[in-house]
Amino acid sequence: MKDLIHGGRSSTRSTRRHFHQAVQAAGVLLILFGISTVSQAEDWVQFRGPNSSGLSTGSKPLPVKFSATENVRWSAKVGDGVGGAVIAAGRVFVNGMTADETVSLFAFDAITGKKLWQRDWKTGPLMEVHATNSQASSTPATDGERVYFYFSTLGLLAVDAATGKDVWEQKLPTPFFIFKWGPGMSPVLYKDMVLFLQDDDLNPAFYAFDKVTGKLRWKEERREMAVNYSHPVICTVDGHDEIVVAGTGKVIGYDPQTGKRLWFAKVLLRNIKTTPVSVDGVVYISVQSGAIANQWLASVDRDEKAGNNDNKLDKAEIQKFVGKQPIPEAFFKKTFDKGDLNKDGFLEGAELDAAFLDPDNFAGGDFRASGDAAAEQFILAVRGGGKGDVTKSHLLWKHKTKNTDHIVSPFISDGRMFLVKEGGISTVFDTEAGKALGSPKRVGNGGGYFASPILGDGKIYLASENGNVTVLKNDADYEELQLNDVGETIIATPAIADGGLFVRTRTQLFCFAADKPAK
Repeated sequence: MKDLIHGGRSSTRSTRRHFHQAVQAAGVLLILFGISTVSQAEDWVQFRGPNSSGLSTGSKPLPVKFSATENVRWSAKVGDGVGGAVIAAGRVFVNGMTADETVSLFAFDAITGKKLWQRDWKTGPLMEVHATNSQASSTPATDGERVYFYFSTLGLLAVDAATGKDVWEQKLPTPFFIFKWGPGMSPVLYKDMVLFLQDDDLNPAFYAFDKVTGKLRWKEERREMAVNYSHPVICTVDGHDEIVVAGTGKVIGYDPQTGKRLWFAKVLLRNIKTTPVSVDGVVYISVQSGAIANQWLASVDRDEKAGNNDNKLDKAEIQKFVGKQPIPEAFFKKTFDKGDLNKDGFLEGAELDAAFLDPDNFAGGDFRASGDAAAEQFILAVRGGGKGDVTKSHLLWKHKTKNTDHIVSPFISDGRMFLVKEGGISTVFDTEAGKALGSPKRVGNGGGYFASPILGDGKIYLASENGNVTVLKNDADYEELQLNDVGETIIATPAIADGGLFVRTRTQLFCFAADKPAK
């Protein structure tokens, strides 16, 4: 990613040099080629920061020791949510549920914590989501001029970063999720576009919108995809950018300008919730998933309230599992009716695969090949570039392991892939061949993990569900420097900018800093 400027902006070395000269001379942001320039290098403009890598480009010192009362630059109540904060041009943006059917987007001064504005939207009735998730699950994105905000019943919104006033909105299909995982995708920035991916159970699709006008640039239907939660990343090969997306069974490389598929590698499993990391033209992925047929039987047929444990499904059983809200008929037409090969009103055996997977993509095992619901786990590396099916030509390595997490994304730095999973079990692999570097080691004090690791000031920050943030030294030994308790559940991945560590707990946003709190 040598030619990737912060927030996914690609530029030549000459353009970058002139950009910095202009900023130093004028002290203002310019407009280049009709596209607004990027924000300061230390900004954190989207989910997991620059190119969703978790790597801060800032140089300011960050805290090692902190708590809800120690080294707190500022804190604020922001409603219930699990989406992270984003920072650009000295402003912080985060969202949360401030009432049962009200979602709010907040803007704060990054240094003082002063609330600059708050926008509230009525959401209308909402589908039930898993208790770990929140209706406010999306991390905003910002280029310093606008804030791009997604909510399931509202679609994709753009508001002015300075005032919070409406700029544009795009209505999108309200996503539908059988297993109540709920929404969890966030907008991602690339040059003059906002990218948004939504692989749900009804209308899986990939969108690109113009950042300034909201006009749809392109849309790619992803009908062969089951539910996925993996964000797009930019992979640069021989000076050319590709948008790479991991999904059901496949890693796919897209042309950024047209949204056309350039290549695919059939190397994944039925479902992916982790986001890849792209480094120097190579995409690194960790994934954990089970076969879809067994997942349906385990979740629905064996459910205490909905199922009857007869190893087959009917529509009434599925509806009972979902609850009171009616299942869209389009879902049954797309899945159940397609899979019910003998038209007896039940899905049984191989019919489950036919219903919920593309016939050319059983993605990590079918009903006949997998006798239980145990998840498979892999780490792998795919080289970007190429055309068509590159499964054999571009897969650099792929290894089974017992140490991936189904939600926590991998962390790549200094030729090492660092993973952490439930219980705080960490493992390290080299990125050249995927070889294990040492044995698994526990970090922190256990607990569940949903937030992905991030790096700043030579320190790795690991936030766990139990409210602890473990600080590690970013070296081959990953020395544990400190275990910090912030006092409330953490699901969101933290952010780093302006010498601050921004930790979004279930109901609050903390800014921790090594310097004295702002007054």
